[in-house]
Amino acid sequence: MKLVLLAEPYAVCTAPHPLELGPGALAAVLRDADGYTWVGPEAEAPQGATCRGGWRALAVEGPLDFGLTGVLAALTAPLAEAGVPVFVLSTWATDFLLVPGARLAAVRAALTAAGHALASAEDPG
Repeated sequence: MKLVLLAEPYAVCTAPHPLELGPGALAAVLRDADGYTWVGPEAEAPQGATCRGGWRALAVEGPLDFGLTGVLAALTAPLAEAGVPVFVLSTWATDFLLVPGARLAAVRAALTAAGHALASAEDPG
């Protein structure tokens, strides 16, 4: 599969109250029984929320058909073997993997060894 590394660092935040959707190539707000989760550019992280920054976002080149199986497994298995944690989001058209920016070299090595291609947003070639 081909993945594109988005240019900016991302944050994952949580709060007990609703959070507004932020700008950027990837932005999401989710709610579950434990509260709200916000994902977006680190520079736009909401005030008053508990945040973990330093994530880098990889977008799977899409669109992906809803009938496809094993997409996330094919991407997360090599990262798990390399000891790299992931935070995954899916949209109508594709999947996104957030990985620790400090582990980007290990991410690139693991995904490349598994046969995947990784390009940056500035150089999608």
